[in-house]
Amino acid sequence: MRRPLLLIPILALPLAACGPSNGSEKSGKGHGPMGGMPPSEVTVTTVAPQALPVSWEYTGQTAGSREVEVRARVTGILLSRNFTEGSRVKKGQSLFTIDPKPFEAALSRAVADVAAAEARLEQARRNAARLKPLYAEKAVSQKEHDDAVSAEAIAAADVKAAQARLTEVRLNFAYTKVESPISGITTRALPSEGTLVSGPNVLLTSVVQVDPIWVNFGIPDNEQARIQKEAAAGHLRLPRNFEVELRLADGSTYPHAGKLDFSDVRVSTATGTREARAELPNPDGLLHPGQFVRVILKGASLPNAVTVPQRSVMEGPQGKFVYVVDEKGIAQARPVEAGQWAGDRWVITSGLKGGERVIVDGVMKIGPGAPVKIADKPAEKSLVGKK
Repeated sequence: MRRPLLLIPILALPLAACGPSNGSEKSGKGHGPMGGMPPSEVTVTTVAPQALPVSWEYTGQTAGSREVEVRARVTGILLSRNFTEGSRVKKGQSLFTIDPKPFEAALSRAVADVAAAEARLEQARRNAARLKPLYAEKAVSQKEHDDAVSAEAIAAADVKAAQARLTEVRLNFAYTKVESPISGITTRALPSEGTLVSGPNVLLTSVVQVDPIWVNFGIPDNEQARIQKEAAAGHLRLPRNFEVELRLADGSTYPHAGKLDFSDVRVSTATGTREARAELPNPDGLLHPGQFVRVILKGASLPNAVTVPQRSVMEGPQGKFVYVVDEKGIAQARPVEAGQWAGDRWVITSGLKGGERVIVDGVMKIGPGAPVKIADKPAEKSLVGKK
Protein backbone atom coordinates (compact mmCIF):
# COMPACT_ATOMS: atom_id res chain seq x y z
CA MET A 1 0.00 0.00 0.00
CA ARG A 2 3.12 2.36 0.29
CA ARG A 3 4.47 1.82 -3.32
CA PRO A 4 2.65 4.85 -4.96
CA LEU A 5 4.72 7.22 -2.84
CA LEU A 6 7.81 6.38 -5.00
CA LEU A 7 6.30 8.24 -8.02
CA ILE A 8 6.42 11.64 -6.32
CA PRO A 9 10.16 12.38 -6.83
CA ILE A 10 10.02 11.15 -10.44
CA LEU A 11 7.09 13.41 -11.39
CA ALA A 12 8.79 16.38 -9.76
CA LEU A 13 11.73 16.35 -12.20
CA PRO A 14 9.90 17.54 -15.37
CA LEU A 15 8.09 20.19 -13.38
CA ALA A 16 11.38 21.62 -12.21
CA ALA A 17 12.71 21.67 -15.77
CA CYS A 18 9.85 23.89 -16.93
CA GLY A 19 10.85 26.71 -14.62
CA PRO A 20 13.29 29.59 -15.41
CA SER A 21 16.95 28.75 -15.21
CA ASN A 22 19.19 31.23 -13.34
CA GLY A 23 17.49 34.20 -14.99
CA SER A 24 18.93 33.84 -18.45
CA GLU A 25 15.59 34.40 -20.17
CA LYS A 26 15.07 37.58 -18.19
CA SER A 27 18.45 39.00 -19.08
CA GLY A 28 17.92 38.30 -22.83
CA LYS A 29 21.54 37.23 -23.34
CA GLY A 30 22.14 34.32 -25.78
CA HIS A 31 25.04 32.72 -27.62
CA GLY A 32 24.18 34.17 -31.04
CA PRO A 33 21.30 35.46 -33.16
CA MET A 34 18.09 33.87 -32.06
CA GLY A 35 20.12 31.94 -29.52
CA GLY A 36 22.14 30.10 -32.34
CA MET A 37 25.85 29.79 -33.15
CA PRO A 38 28.02 32.91 -33.75
CA PRO A 39 28.67 34.02 -37.39
CA SER A 40 31.29 31.94 -39.18
CA GLU A 41 34.59 33.66 -39.77
CA VAL A 42 35.59 33.83 -43.44
CA THR A 43 38.24 35.46 -45.56
CA VAL A 44 37.29 37.41 -48.65
CA THR A 45 38.87 38.93 -51.73
CA THR A 46 37.60 42.13 -53.29
CA VAL A 47 36.92 41.91 -57.02
CA ALA A 48 39.15 44.30 -58.95
CA PRO A 49 39.13 44.19 -62.78
CA GLN A 50 42.63 44.31 -64.22
CA ALA A 51 44.54 43.69 -67.43
CA LEU A 52 45.32 39.98 -67.54
CA PRO A 53 47.88 38.42 -69.92
CA VAL A 54 46.50 35.57 -72.02
CA SER A 55 48.37 32.84 -73.85
CA TRP A 56 47.51 29.84 -75.99
CA GLU A 57 49.38 26.54 -76.18
CA TYR A 58 49.63 24.13 -79.12
CA THR A 59 51.65 21.10 -80.17
CA GLY A 60 54.33 21.85 -82.75
CA GLN A 61 57.23 20.23 -84.57
CA THR A 62 60.57 21.81 -85.39
CA ALA A 63 61.93 22.04 -88.92
CA GLY A 64 64.96 23.59 -90.57
CA SER A 65 64.41 27.12 -91.81
CA ARG A 66 66.16 26.06 -95.03
CA GLU A 67 66.68 22.53 -96.33
CA VAL A 68 68.76 22.27 -99.50
CA GLU A 69 69.50 19.16 -101.55
CA VAL A 70 73.12 19.00 -102.66
CA ARG A 71 73.55 17.65 -106.20
CA ALA A 72 76.41 17.64 -108.67
CA ARG A 73 76.05 19.85 -111.74
CA VAL A 74 78.35 17.77 -113.95
CA THR A 75 78.74 14.07 -114.66
CA GLY A 76 81.86 12.33 -113.43
CA ILE A 77 83.50 10.02 -110.93
CA LEU A 78 83.08 11.03 -107.26
CA LEU A 79 86.68 11.41 -106.18
CA SER A 80 86.35 12.33 -102.48
CA ARG A 81 83.99 13.41 -99.69
CA ASN A 82 85.32 16.49 -97.92
CA PHE A 83 83.12 16.71 -94.81
CA THR A 84 82.03 14.67 -91.79
CA GLU A 85 78.45 13.46 -91.97
CA GLY A 86 76.17 15.27 -89.54
CA SER A 87 78.64 18.10 -88.96
CA ARG A 88 78.23 21.83 -89.35
CA VAL A 89 79.36 23.33 -92.64
CA LYS A 90 79.61 26.88 -93.88
CA LYS A 91 78.31 28.39 -97.09
CA GLY A 92 80.84 27.77 -99.89
CA GLN A 93 82.59 24.93 -98.10
CA SER A 94 83.67 22.05 -100.36
CA LEU A 95 81.60 18.91 -99.74
CA PHE A 96 82.55 16.61 -102.63
CA THR A 97 85.18 16.54 -105.38
CA ILE A 98 84.45 15.09 -108.82
CA ASP A 99 87.43 13.90 -110.89
CA PRO A 100 88.56 17.16 -112.59
CA LYS A 101 91.00 15.68 -115.19
CA PRO A 102 88.51 15.40 -118.08
CA PHE A 103 87.42 18.97 -117.42
CA GLU A 104 91.01 20.19 -117.26
CA ALA A 105 91.59 18.77 -120.76
CA ALA A 106 88.40 20.38 -122.04
CA LEU A 107 89.50 23.66 -120.52
CA SER A 108 92.86 23.54 -122.29
CA ARG A 109 91.17 22.78 -125.60
CA ALA A 110 88.75 25.68 -125.16
CA VAL A 111 91.62 28.06 -124.40
CA ALA A 112 93.34 26.98 -127.60
CA ASP A 113 90.14 27.45 -129.60
CA VAL A 114 89.86 31.02 -128.36
CA ALA A 115 93.47 31.73 -129.32
CA ALA A 116 92.94 30.33 -132.84
CA ALA A 117 89.74 32.33 -133.30
CA GLU A 118 91.46 35.53 -132.21
CA ALA A 119 94.32 34.86 -134.67
CA ARG A 120 91.88 34.41 -137.54
CA LEU A 121 90.16 37.63 -136.55
CA GLU A 122 93.45 39.54 -136.68
CA GLN A 123 94.19 38.10 -140.11
CA ALA A 124 90.76 39.10 -141.38
CA ARG A 125 91.21 42.61 -140.04
CA ARG A 126 94.56 43.02 -141.80
CA ASN A 127 93.10 41.82 -145.10
CA ALA A 128 90.19 44.21 -144.82
CA ALA A 129 92.55 47.08 -143.94
CA ARG A 130 94.72 46.42 -147.03
CA LEU A 131 91.78 46.29 -149.43
CA LYS A 132 90.07 49.41 -148.13
CA PRO A 133 92.39 52.00 -149.84
CA LEU A 134 92.64 49.85 -152.99
CA TYR A 135 88.86 49.75 -153.21
CA ALA A 136 88.76 53.53 -152.87
CA GLU A 137 91.10 53.81 -155.89
CA LYS A 138 89.08 51.22 -157.81
CA ALA A 139 92.07 48.88 -157.81
CA VAL A 140 89.97 45.95 -156.50
CA SER A 141 86.46 44.90 -157.25
CA GLN A 142 83.40 45.41 -155.05
CA LYS A 143 83.21 41.65 -154.45
CA GLU A 144 86.75 41.43 -153.11
CA HIS A 145 86.10 44.31 -150.73
CA ASP A 146 82.81 42.85 -149.52
CA ASP A 147 84.39 39.42 -148.98
CA ALA A 148 87.12 40.96 -146.83
CA VAL A 149 84.62 42.87 -144.69
CA SER A 150 82.44 39.73 -144.25
CA ALA A 151 85.46 37.61 -143.34
CA GLU A 152 86.32 40.08 -140.59
CA ALA A 153 82.79 39.96 -139.17
CA ILE A 154 82.68 36.17 -139.28
CA ALA A 155 86.04 35.94 -137.52
CA ALA A 156 84.78 38.29 -134.77
CA ALA A 157 81.71 36.09 -134.28
CA ASP A 158 83.92 33.01 -134.08
CA VAL A 159 85.92 34.65 -131.30
CA LYS A 160 82.76 35.32 -129.29
CA ALA A 161 81.58 31.72 -129.75
CA ALA A 162 84.96 30.38 -128.66
CA GLN A 163 84.94 32.64 -125.59
CA ALA A 164 81.42 31.43 -124.68
CA ARG A 165 82.56 27.80 -124.91
CA LEU A 166 85.54 28.67 -122.73
CA THR A 167 83.25 30.20 -120.10
CA GLU A 168 81.08 27.08 -120.13
CA VAL A 169 84.09 24.79 -119.74
CA ARG A 170 85.42 26.88 -116.88
CA LEU A 171 82.04 26.61 -115.12
CA ASN A 172 82.02 22.83 -115.56
CA PHE A 173 85.54 22.67 -114.20
CA ALA A 174 84.49 24.74 -111.16
CA TYR A 175 81.50 22.45 -110.65
CA THR A 176 83.84 19.53 -109.98
CA LYS A 177 84.07 21.04 -106.48
CA VAL A 178 80.59 20.56 -105.00
CA GLU A 179 80.14 23.31 -102.40
CA SER A 180 77.53 23.88 -99.72
CA PRO A 181 74.96 26.45 -100.87
CA ILE A 182 74.08 27.47 -97.26
CA SER A 183 75.46 27.21 -93.75
CA GLY A 184 73.92 24.41 -91.72
CA ILE A 185 74.17 20.76 -90.70
CA THR A 186 74.74 17.99 -93.24
CA THR A 187 72.81 14.75 -93.41
CA ARG A 188 74.15 11.36 -94.47
CA ALA A 189 76.20 11.20 -97.68
CA LEU A 190 74.36 8.90 -100.09
CA PRO A 191 76.91 7.87 -102.77
CA SER A 192 80.37 6.68 -101.80
CA GLU A 193 83.70 7.61 -103.35
CA GLY A 194 84.30 6.05 -106.77
CA THR A 195 80.65 6.27 -107.79
CA LEU A 196 79.76 7.68 -111.19
CA VAL A 197 77.32 10.51 -110.59
CA SER A 198 75.19 11.62 -113.49
CA GLY A 199 74.90 15.30 -112.70
CA PRO A 200 71.75 16.66 -111.01
CA ASN A 201 69.99 13.28 -111.21
CA VAL A 202 71.92 11.97 -108.19
CA LEU A 203 71.33 13.34 -104.67
CA LEU A 204 74.63 13.58 -102.80
CA THR A 205 73.47 14.88 -99.39
CA SER A 206 71.33 17.60 -97.81
CA VAL A 207 72.17 20.63 -95.72
CA VAL A 208 69.69 21.89 -93.12
CA GLN A 209 69.87 25.38 -91.67
CA VAL A 210 68.87 25.24 -87.99
CA ASP A 211 69.67 28.81 -86.92
CA PRO A 212 67.10 30.24 -87.02
CA ILE A 213 64.81 27.22 -86.72
CA TRP A 214 61.13 26.95 -87.60
CA VAL A 215 58.32 25.40 -85.58
CA ASN A 216 55.19 24.33 -87.46
CA PHE A 217 51.88 23.98 -85.61
CA GLY A 218 48.15 24.15 -86.23
CA ILE A 219 45.55 26.52 -84.74
CA PRO A 220 42.02 25.01 -84.57
CA ASP A 221 39.64 26.93 -86.80
CA ASN A 222 36.93 27.21 -84.12
CA GLU A 223 39.42 28.67 -81.65
CA GLN A 224 40.71 31.11 -84.25
CA ALA A 225 37.13 32.26 -84.90
CA ARG A 226 36.49 32.70 -81.16
CA ILE A 227 39.65 34.76 -80.73
CA GLN A 228 38.74 37.03 -83.63
CA LYS A 229 35.20 37.45 -82.31
CA GLU A 230 36.38 38.42 -78.82
CA ALA A 231 38.96 40.79 -80.27
CA ALA A 232 36.34 42.47 -82.46
CA ALA A 233 34.08 42.91 -79.42
CA GLY A 234 36.88 44.52 -77.41
CA HIS A 235 37.04 41.73 -74.85
CA LEU A 236 40.48 40.64 -76.03
CA ARG A 237 43.49 42.72 -77.00
CA LEU A 238 45.82 41.15 -79.57
CA PRO A 239 49.44 42.18 -80.24
CA ARG A 240 50.80 43.14 -83.64
CA ASN A 241 52.95 40.04 -83.56
CA PHE A 242 52.80 37.20 -81.06
CA GLU A 243 55.82 36.32 -78.97
CA VAL A 244 56.53 32.58 -79.05
CA GLU A 245 57.82 30.49 -76.17
CA LEU A 246 58.67 26.79 -76.42
CA ARG A 247 58.31 24.06 -73.81
CA LEU A 248 60.47 21.03 -74.53
CA ALA A 249 59.58 17.37 -74.08
CA ASP A 250 61.21 17.23 -70.62
CA GLY A 251 59.06 20.13 -69.39
CA SER A 252 61.83 22.73 -69.49
CA THR A 253 61.43 26.08 -71.21
CA TYR A 254 63.56 26.86 -74.24
CA PRO A 255 65.81 29.81 -73.31
CA HIS A 256 65.25 31.84 -76.50
CA ALA A 257 61.95 33.49 -77.44
CA GLY A 258 60.79 33.81 -81.02
CA LYS A 259 57.98 35.33 -83.04
CA LEU A 260 55.07 34.19 -85.17
CA ASP A 261 56.40 34.11 -88.72
CA PHE A 262 53.50 32.84 -90.83
CA SER A 263 49.79 32.07 -90.53
CA ASP A 264 47.93 30.48 -93.41
CA VAL A 265 44.51 31.71 -94.48
CA ARG A 266 43.51 28.21 -95.56
CA VAL A 267 41.97 25.62 -93.24
CA SER A 268 43.13 22.04 -93.63
CA THR A 269 40.25 19.73 -94.54
CA ALA A 270 42.05 16.84 -92.85
CA THR A 271 42.74 18.42 -89.45
CA GLY A 272 40.43 21.45 -89.29
CA THR A 273 43.36 23.68 -88.36
CA ARG A 274 45.14 26.64 -89.90
CA GLU A 275 48.84 26.10 -90.41
CA ALA A 276 51.10 28.50 -88.54
CA ARG A 277 54.86 28.82 -88.18
CA ALA A 278 57.15 30.35 -85.59
CA GLU A 279 60.77 31.35 -86.04
CA LEU A 280 63.22 31.10 -83.14
CA PRO A 281 66.98 31.63 -82.80
CA ASN A 282 68.98 28.47 -82.23
CA PRO A 283 72.59 29.60 -81.74
CA ASP A 284 73.55 26.70 -79.48
CA GLY A 285 71.89 24.00 -81.60
CA LEU A 286 69.63 22.85 -78.76
CA LEU A 287 66.76 22.28 -81.17
CA HIS A 288 66.93 19.72 -83.97
CA PRO A 289 64.55 19.29 -86.91
CA GLY A 290 61.71 16.88 -86.15
CA GLN A 291 61.38 17.52 -82.39
CA PHE A 292 57.90 17.75 -80.86
CA VAL A 293 57.45 20.80 -78.62
CA ARG A 294 54.71 22.85 -76.98
CA VAL A 295 54.23 26.24 -78.64
CA ILE A 296 53.00 29.05 -76.37
CA LEU A 297 51.69 32.21 -78.03
CA LYS A 298 52.09 35.22 -75.74
CA GLY A 299 51.31 38.92 -75.95
CA ALA A 300 47.50 39.03 -75.84
CA SER A 301 45.60 40.36 -72.82
CA LEU A 302 42.12 40.72 -71.36
CA PRO A 303 41.77 44.48 -70.72
CA ASN A 304 39.23 44.24 -67.83
CA ALA A 305 39.44 40.71 -66.50
CA VAL A 306 37.70 39.63 -63.28
CA THR A 307 39.51 36.81 -61.50
CA VAL A 308 38.91 34.92 -58.26
CA PRO A 309 40.87 32.11 -56.59
CA GLN A 310 39.88 28.68 -57.82
CA ARG A 311 38.96 27.47 -54.33
CA SER A 312 36.26 30.16 -54.06
CA VAL A 313 34.30 28.76 -57.02
CA MET A 314 31.80 26.02 -56.12
CA GLU A 315 29.92 23.60 -58.35
CA GLY A 316 26.16 23.26 -57.89
CA PRO A 317 23.23 21.66 -59.73
CA GLN A 318 22.78 24.83 -61.80
CA GLY A 319 26.48 25.30 -62.50
CA LYS A 320 29.29 27.25 -60.90
CA PHE A 321 28.67 29.82 -58.14
CA VAL A 322 30.49 31.84 -55.50
CA TYR A 323 29.49 33.30 -52.16
CA VAL A 324 29.36 37.10 -52.03
CA VAL A 325 29.14 39.04 -48.75
CA ASP A 326 26.51 41.76 -48.97
CA GLU A 327 26.39 45.04 -47.02
CA LYS A 328 24.62 43.37 -44.09
CA GLY A 329 27.31 40.71 -43.70
CA ILE A 330 25.15 37.94 -45.18
CA ALA A 331 26.57 35.34 -47.57
CA GLN A 332 24.67 35.26 -50.85
CA ALA A 333 25.15 32.57 -53.50
CA ARG A 334 25.95 34.14 -56.86
CA PRO A 335 25.91 32.07 -60.10
CA VAL A 336 28.87 32.87 -62.33
CA GLU A 337 30.29 31.85 -65.67
CA ALA A 338 33.96 30.88 -65.56
CA GLY A 339 36.23 31.05 -68.56
CA GLN A 340 39.84 29.95 -68.65
CA TRP A 341 42.33 29.46 -65.86
CA ALA A 342 44.97 32.06 -65.11
CA GLY A 343 47.48 30.34 -62.84
CA ASP A 344 45.49 29.33 -59.73
CA ARG A 345 42.58 31.67 -60.49
CA TRP A 346 39.41 31.49 -62.53
CA VAL A 347 38.61 34.17 -65.07
CA ILE A 348 34.96 35.08 -64.45
CA THR A 349 33.27 36.14 -67.67
CA SER A 350 29.91 37.08 -66.08
CA GLY A 351 28.25 37.25 -62.65
CA LEU A 352 30.65 39.52 -60.76
CA LYS A 353 31.58 43.20 -60.87
CA GLY A 354 34.27 45.35 -59.36
CA GLY A 355 34.12 46.03 -55.61
CA GLU A 356 32.17 42.91 -54.61
CA ARG A 357 33.55 40.74 -51.80
CA VAL A 358 33.89 37.07 -52.66
CA ILE A 359 34.40 34.50 -49.89
CA VAL A 360 37.59 32.52 -50.41
CA ASP A 361 38.17 30.54 -47.20
CA GLY A 362 35.35 29.21 -45.01
CA VAL A 363 32.83 28.44 -47.75
CA MET A 364 32.31 24.89 -46.41
CA LYS A 365 30.98 26.24 -43.10
CA ILE A 366 28.23 28.44 -44.50
CA GLY A 367 25.15 28.31 -46.67
CA PRO A 368 23.01 30.84 -48.56
CA GLY A 369 21.73 33.55 -46.23
CA ALA A 370 24.16 32.71 -43.42
CA PRO A 371 25.68 35.59 -41.45
CA VAL A 372 29.45 35.74 -41.66
CA LYS A 373 32.26 37.59 -39.99
CA ILE A 374 35.09 38.78 -42.23
CA ALA A 375 38.48 37.92 -40.79
CA ASP A 376 40.94 40.72 -40.21
CA LYS A 377 43.52 38.86 -42.30
CA PRO A 378 42.56 39.16 -45.99
CA ALA A 379 42.55 36.18 -48.31
CA GLU A 380 46.02 35.39 -49.55
CA LYS A 381 46.48 36.89 -53.00
CA SER A 382 47.73 34.47 -55.60
CA LEU A 383 49.97 35.57 -58.41
CA VAL A 384 48.12 35.72 -61.68
CA GLY A 385 49.79 33.21 -63.99
CA LYS A 386 49.26 32.32 -67.58
CA LYS A 387 47.40 29.59 -69.20
